[in-house]
Amino acid sequence: MGNDAVAWILSHYQVFLLVLVRISTILFMMPVFNSKTIVMPVKAGMSLILTWMVAPLINPELLVLPSSTLDFFIVAIQEVIIGLILSLFLRMIFAGLQIAGQMVGVQMGLSVANIMDPQTGVQSVIVAQFAYMLALLLFLIANGHHAIVKTLFESFEILPPGNLFISKSLYQMVIIMGHEMFVLSIKLMAPVMAILLLAQVGLGILAKLVPQINMLIVSFSINVALGLFFFGLTLQVFWPVLARSLDKAVKLMPLALKAMGG
Repeated sequence: MGNDAVAWILSHYQVFLLVLVRISTILFMMPVFNSKTIVMPVKAGMSLILTWMVAPLINPELLVLPSSTLDFFIVAIQEVIIGLILSLFLRMIFAGLQIAGQMVGVQMGLSVANIMDPQTGVQSVIVAQFAYMLALLLFLIANGHHAIVKTLFESFEILPPGNLFISKSLYQMVIIMGHEMFVLSIKLMAPVMAILLLAQVGLGILAKLVPQINMLIVSFSINVALGLFFFGLTLQVFWPVLARSLDKAVKLMPLALKAMGG
């Protein structure tokens, strides 16, 4: 069987390379798989293994393969675009969590306490990092990575290589996910932001009534305590709200593939 697979790859190398480009783009961009803690050789090995499994399932006779190097390069770019668009849907959901964490962290006064995000390699507020890691853990527990691999396999059935078409409906889906990103951040962190705002108003009134109190120093500890307390309360609804957004993103992926197929 191994010799047959090698013979198939050698005789249909264009199909194998196009499938490899799409799978590699998705694995390098999707949440969980795009982590910088996963070294490049592991990602490359995963891409090759998945391509080895998927490529022989595609019927080359149903594809219009490029006849020149330039045409092949253009089709390869199309596969990269497909992978980027599919990754964008899920990345927007996790970006919404990071936006919410950044807003709460700044409001709590923790904007100075930045830490290095191992997923992206950039600095972020510690609250945003905690929210992101918690969402990533819940995503793995719910077998979200299985949904990514399943969508990856189904993408070649819905949209074979070399058939990319950017339609109006695809733009609308991207806009919907952008809207979902901001709605998710507001849903998760609006209670904490409201409490911190009321606390600032209360401290401002107290500063006028008792000017002897140094509110600048007092407000630091109060904001952190209130922020962490009510952030802990929001964790009770964290997963139900996040699950609905993730489910929406996963369901939109096949529709986006159909839209890209014209």
